[in-house]
Formats: sequence, C-alpha cells, structure tokens
Amino acid sequence: MEQSLSYLREALSNYLEEHETSRHIYFKLSRESFTDEKQFIRMLSEKEQMFLNKMLPYEIKHAMGEQDYVRMNQLNDVYEELL
Repeated sequence: MEQSLSYLREALSNYLEEHETSRHIYFKLSRESFTDEKQFIRMLSEKEQMFLNKMLPYEIKHAMGEQDYVRMNQLNDVYEELL
C-alpha cells in the first residue's frame, strides 16, 4: 500500500467507532490495493471526500504539533489530492 494511504488508514482508525463514513473509507483502504492517492480519491463517494476534507486538516495539525513531519507530509499528500 502507498505510504500516505497507510498513514491515512491509521488516522481513520481513531474515528471508527464514532463515524460510519470513516469505517467505509477504512475498509476500502483495507480491501483494495491502490497504487497512489489519485486512484484512491477517485474511488471515494462525495460524502467520503467531504469527511476527509474535514478530518485531515485536524490530523495534519495534530501531527505538526507532535513534530511528526513525516506523518504530516504523508497526510498532506492525500489532502492535496482532495482539493
């Protein structure tokens, strides 16, 4: 799996209990084999894209606060594809 998508799957695991949309995205990542972020984003529904647009800025900011710049950059790569 693409490294940025692995980071995304890990971030989504924090939302599995509270958000059904997060579970859908998480299981897509677990079942499918995506070659890159673009391919993954094309497979998302509009609702799933909206969820990621709300969730990813928070996760990127959190990674920055923890000085985990690798994680921040990887999540930002996914976020940029959404835009």
